[in-house]
Order: sequence, then C-alpha cells, then structure tokens
Amino acid sequence: MAHDLDAALAGISGILVTPYDAAGDIAPERLSPIVDRAVAAGVHMPVVNGNTGEFYALTTDEASTMVREVVGLVDGRRPVLAGIGRGVRDACRLARASADAGAAALMIHQPPDPFVAPRGIVDYVKAVSDAAGGLPIMLYLRNDAIGTRGIAALCALPGVKGVKWATPNPMNLARAIEACGHDITWVCGLAEVWAPPLYAVGARGFTSGLINVWPERSVAIHAALDAGNYGKAGALIAGMRAFEDIRAEELNGTNVTGVKAALQALGLDCGPTRPPSAWPLTETQQAAMRQFLAGNGLL
Repeated sequence: MAHDLDAALAGISGILVTPYDAAGDIAPERLSPIVDRAVAAGVHMPVVNGNTGEFYALTTDEASTMVREVVGLVDGRRPVLAGIGRGVRDACRLARASADAGAAALMIHQPPDPFVAPRGIVDYVKAVSDAAGGLPIMLYLRNDAIGTRGIAALCALPGVKGVKWATPNPMNLARAIEACGHDITWVCGLAEVWAPPLYAVGARGFTSGLINVWPERSVAIHAALDAGNYGKAGALIAGMRAFEDIRAEELNGTNVTGVKAALQALGLDCGPTRPPSAWPLTETQQAAMRQFLAGNGLL
C-alpha cells in the first residue's frame, strides 16, 4: 500500500517498546494489541528501534528481527519508520535489513561516539543511505552542538526527508529551519509536552511513547496543534504530563521503565527494561503511575 510519507512525518511518530519474554529474549508478538490500538486510534507512523524501543540495549540481530516483525504486525496499514545506528558497519547492516523488511523510511540515530565530526556524520549518513538503496531518511538530532551549518549539510544529502529535533532549543530549531530547504519536515522529537513550543517555530508532528498506553490522547493533541488550537492542546497535555514527569526521573532513566510499567498495569506485559535503564519503578513512582492511569480511566 502506498503511503504519503510527508504527511506521516508531520503526524505522530509512535515509538514502540521492545517486548521481552520471561527469559529476557525479544518477544515482538506481544506488540500486536499495542500496534492495533495505535493504528485504530490514528497514529500516523509506528517506529521500531527507537529509544523507547531500547535500541541501544538490543543486538543488531535483535533489531533486525524487530523491524521485520513490526512491519508484519502493521501489515501495510501505516508506513513503518525503522531506527538505525551504532558503528557504521552495524548501521549499514541494519539499514539493509530494514529495507528488505519493507520499512518505509529510516530514522538515523545521531552517533553517540565521543569523537564525532560534523563532516563525519555526513559520511555516516551517506553510507547508511547507500546500504538501504536510497530509502528516505529522518535524522534524529539529540545534540544541536554541530551547529546550523552542520545541520544544513546533513539536510542537503539526497534522501533526507525530515529531522527529529530532540533538543529543547526552539531558537536553534528556527535557525536550522531557515537555513535548510523547504522540503524538510521538522518533527518535535521530545514528545507531546514539547510539541507546542517547537510547533510555534515551525515543527510539525511529534514523537510519542504515550501511544503504547494511550494513543487516543496523543492523536487528540496532534489534532489540536494542527488546528492551531494551542489552548486545547495545552489542556490535553496537562492531562498526560504526569506520565512524562515519571519518565523524566533519574536522568531520564525511567523513560522506558514508565511505559513498560504502565503496560503491565494495563495487562499488556512487555517485560522489564534492560540495564542501564532503571527497573522497576520505585514504590513512589509506581503509585504515581497508577494514579495517572486510574485518574484517566485507563485501568
């Protein structure tokens, strides 16, 4: 099925968790009801191997299996965005596997290596793009210290369609948008809470881990922002902010923990998180999560 990738990028990029079984092995089949609910609610683009999917805790073989299985679970109902990263050889291998699996586009994680040159990232993205046969690319920018010129060089590469902007620097985003071509979709990569200020300077769409638990709320927030109704969006965000507050604790080390704990409470057990993510929630965090779920009629 053909999809409008530009429209999907400007929608909700729903970052799926990676489920584990009792032995600690990946169990992608446990995503089935989560994917079905997200698609039914109107989430525009499921994302596999994102940070909420514990990408850096997976082996390359596990990540390859996850993209293949998620594409199968989505079954053409939405375009699937596949996360890519790590050393350039592993990244290229995963890019080829993602293309072969039927992913619609790649989301390239910003390399976390301590010695990263802006021009080296350009070479990295080129290599990944070539390995995937030119599949469209969303850049995942978690550190804007490479500067506007470095960002513009990346956006000028063939096949780059979007940027997942995951730094809380709206004015830097505004400068990057001005410096790059008009064919780039700039996406809020800091979830629902940061979507309004980034929308205000030109971002469209946002990433979401909430979609694993409450996709209907994410879709309502997106609709309000698309309509320019910031007041309504703010009210809807206020009602889910407790969820994001829990995920932001312990230096964001409970980011995935909070999502998986909520899923367990809903009877959708996707297993624990892998270290170095925190597991489980503390008693105080768990009580706050149950209060959030019960208060919003999710339990």
